[in-house]
Amino acid sequence: MQDAIVLDTSVFTNPDTFPQFGENPEQAVENFIQLASRSPLQFFMPLSVYQELQKVVDFELVSGKLELVVKIRSPRRFMLMIPAEILYQFIEELRERINKGLRIAEQALTTRDISEEELIRRLRARYREALRQGIIDSKEDMDVILLAFELDAVLVSADQGISTWADKLGIKLLEAGSLRSLMESSIEHRLTP
Repeated sequence: MQDAIVLDTSVFTNPDTFPQFGENPEQAVENFIQLASRSPLQFFMPLSVYQELQKVVDFELVSGKLELVVKIRSPRRFMLMIPAEILYQFIEELRERINKGLRIAEQALTTRDISEEELIRRLRARYREALRQGIIDSKEDMDVILLAFELDAVLVSADQGISTWADKLGIKLLEAGSLRSLMESSIEHRLTP
């Protein structure tokens, strides 16, 4: 599908990316809607991501408006075929991460020179980094990837895990921080004969 863009929640919630549209996530969504309504690009968002965004952004301000510029559509999970190699790579990475988490926990058990609270804080931070950063860790992440794969669309996300795994599937990617520029260029191109 030409000029199709699949949006991840991080476009509007990541503190490094939403400022391109506004001072807070709500303003970012409102300003995105204004730009998207003038853009020739087609925007998509899986239902699970839309519901996730509703939990973070006050939707009373944008109720009904977002749906005019973003098609809410889940991937056809039972119809899609993805290479089995992707599953093998995912399992391999997951196993490596679990083993790394185990080593971090073992190391924490032998640490004696800090307070229990500090030890727990460090353990949680390192464990979270080892197991969650750079990997698909939610159904919303998977829905964004699968929808972009199905539509042959450009995926826009600030999530490193989504980007890494989308790249493995050959999905076109756009850094979330570049979305506004792309939208403005598409509007200018549309207006220029």
